[in-house]
Amino acid sequence: MQFFNNPKHSLKKRAFLFIILLGIISFFSDFTHEGARSIYGPFLNLIGVSAFLVAMTAGLGEFIGQALRIITGWIADKTKRYWLMMILGYSINLLAIPLLGLVDGSIWQVAIILILVERIGKAIRAPAKSALTSFTAPHLGAGKAFAINEALDQAGAFLGPLLVFFIVSNTGNTALQSYQISFGILGIFAIVTIMILVFAKTKYPQPEGFESKSVNPDKKFVGDRRFIIYMLAISFIALGFIDYPLIAYHFDKIGAFNVIYVPLIYSFAMGIDAIAALFFGFLFDRIGLKSLIISTFLAIFISPLLFVTEGTTLILVGMVLWGIGMGAQESILKAVVANLVPKEKRATGYGIFSSVFGFAWFLGSVTVGWLYDINISYIVIFTILMQIIASILLIVLMNIDKKTPSIEKLAR
Repeated sequence: MQFFNNPKHSLKKRAFLFIILLGIISFFSDFTHEGARSIYGPFLNLIGVSAFLVAMTAGLGEFIGQALRIITGWIADKTKRYWLMMILGYSINLLAIPLLGLVDGSIWQVAIILILVERIGKAIRAPAKSALTSFTAPHLGAGKAFAINEALDQAGAFLGPLLVFFIVSNTGNTALQSYQISFGILGIFAIVTIMILVFAKTKYPQPEGFESKSVNPDKKFVGDRRFIIYMLAISFIALGFIDYPLIAYHFDKIGAFNVIYVPLIYSFAMGIDAIAALFFGFLFDRIGLKSLIISTFLAIFISPLLFVTEGTTLILVGMVLWGIGMGAQESILKAVVANLVPKEKRATGYGIFSSVFGFAWFLGSVTVGWLYDINISYIVIFTILMQIIASILLIVLMNIDKKTPSIEKLAR
C-alpha cells in the first residue's frame, strides 16, 4: 500500500497506464493501416500501377505525411490541443482505408490519392502523439516510453497483415476482390481506434501535466549543432531505408513467394519490429546513442539480402533485419528528440524531425525506384553508402562535448 500512497509513485503508475492506453490506440491503428499497407504493392500492381509509381506513391506518401508535421507540430504546441489534433488525424488516417475497397483498375488514380490522404491524416496526429508520449519520459525514461508504445503499435502491425493474409488466402474470390474485402474489414478496426481515442481523452484530459515545466523553455534547439548533426544523420538513415511496397513489388516481380504470402511476410517483419522496439528502447536508456549506431550498422545488410540473394532463407533474414531497423527507428529516433528539445517545443521538434526524415525518405524512395528500373545492384550500393554515412555522423554526434548535460544522455 505504501507504493500507491506515495504521490511520486502514483504519478509514475498513471504515466505507465497512460502509455499503455496510447499503445492500445496504436495497436488498433496499426492493425488497420499496416494491414492495408501490407497489400499496397501487389494491389497497385494488379490495378495497373508501374514500379516507378509504386515507389513514388510510397515515397511521396511518406514525404507528405512527414513534411506536414512541421506545421501540425507547431499548431499542437501553439494551441495545446493535442487531443483534437489526434482525433482529427486518426479519423482521416484510418477512414481512407475502407474507401480503397471501392477502387478498381478503371480508377487506379483514386487509390494513389487515398493512400496519400491516409498519410496526411498521420501527419496531423503524429507530432501531438509523440509529444504526449514524451511527457511521460521523466517517470518511465524516454527509451522505455517510446519502446512500450512501439511494441503495442507493432503488435497491431503484426496481426493486421496476418488477418489480411487469411482473408486473401481463404475467401475464394479473385485477388482484386480479396484485397477490396480486406480494406472493408479493416474499416471496422478504424472505428474501434477512434472510439478508444475518445475514451482516452476523457480519462487523461491534460497529459502534459506528467512532465514539469522546462528549466529553459525558450531554449532554441534548431540552431544547436547537435540537433543539426542529428537531423543529417537521420536523413541518411531514411535515404538508405527501403519502403515495404517496393520490397513486396520486387517479391511479386521475381516470384520469390506466392503473392498471397506477401502480407504474411510483412506481418512477420512487424513482429520482429515489435520485439526490436522494446529491446532497443530499453537499450537506449542504458547506453544511449550507441544503440542507434548498432541498429544502423545492421541496416547495411538489408538490401544485399533482399535484392541480390535468391534463396528464401536469406531473403527472410533480410526481412528480419528490415524489421529490426524499423523497430529501432520508431523507439530510438523519437527518444533522442525528447532529450534534445524542451517540453514546451516538443511537438514542434517532432514536426521538424519528421519533416526532415520524411523528405529524405521521399528522395530515397524515388531514387531507389529509379535505380530498380536501371539495375538492382545500384540499389545495394546506394543504400549501403547511405547507412555508412549515417553511422559516421552518429559517432560524431556521440563524441561531441560529452560533458554537456543534454548530450550526456545520448552518449552515455
